[in-house]
Amino acid sequence: MTTLRYSANLGFLWPDRPLLARIDAAAHAGFKAVELHWPYDTPAAAVRARCERHGVKLLGINTVRGNLGAGENGLGALTGREAEFQAAVDQSIAYCLAAGGTAIHCMAGFVPPEAREAAGRVFVKNLREASDKAAPHGLTLLLEALNPYDAPGYFYATQAEAARIQEEAGRSNIKLMFDVYHVGATEGDVLRRLTRYMPVIGHVQIAAVPSRAEPDEGEINYRAVLDHLATLGYDGWVGLEYKPRAGTDAGMGWVKTLGVSL
Repeated sequence: MTTLRYSANLGFLWPDRPLLARIDAAAHAGFKAVELHWPYDTPAAAVRARCERHGVKLLGINTVRGNLGAGENGLGALTGREAEFQAAVDQSIAYCLAAGGTAIHCMAGFVPPEAREAAGRVFVKNLREASDKAAPHGLTLLLEALNPYDAPGYFYATQAEAARIQEEAGRSNIKLMFDVYHVGATEGDVLRRLTRYMPVIGHVQIAAVPSRAEPDEGEINYRAVLDHLATLGYDGWVGLEYKPRAGTDAGMGWVKTLGVSL
C-alpha cells in the first residue's frame, strides 16, 4: 500500500490572493505540490522561483479556453480551430518548461451534438500532434471528462469516453485526469471506475459532491476513496480542486477529518 500525496489546486484555493501569494499559502499549509488552471499572466520564471523557494513541486496547467467572451471552454475538439489549439499547446509546453511543470490538461471545448463525430476525429488528431511535441520534454497530457451540470455541452463527460479518446490517440504520454467530483456527479460507482481505469490514470482530483466544497461533506465517502487509491498502488498526486466554503485556511479541517497527512 502506498502513502498518498496531496497537491493544492490554486485555481480554487486562496482565490483572494495573487498567484505567487497562493503558492506561499499552499506551502505554509503544508502542501508539497501545487497545480494551476491558467497561470499565463504570471511569469513562468517567477512561479518556478517561488516554488523552489518553498520546495514545492509544480504539477499541471491547462491549455487556454479560447474566446472567453463567447463562453468557450477549450479548443481541442473544435473543427477549424486546429491551429489555435496547437498554439495553445505550444504556449503550455513553453510555460511548463520555464516554470517546472510536468503535465498539461488539454481542454476539448463545447461541441454541439451534430458535430460530435467530426470533433472526435479532430481531437484525436490534435492530441497526437500535441503528444509528439510534449513527449521529448517528458510532459504528460491529461484528458478530463467534465460533468454535464457544470459544463453542459462539453465534448465528453464520462471516463469511458476519455479512455476511448486516449486509446484512439495511441500515445503513452496521454493519460486520464480522474476527477472524483466530476465522476461522482456524472456516473457514480467511483471505486469500480478507479479500479478499471487505473492503468491509464495520470492524475486524481477530489472535491465534495454535489457542492464542490471541501471533501469532508457530501455523498462521496472520501476516506473510502483514498483508502482504495492506496490499495490500488496509486503513486501520483491527489489534487484538492475544491471551492472553499469560506476562507481556504478556515476550511483545512478536512485534513484532520479524513485523517490524511499533507
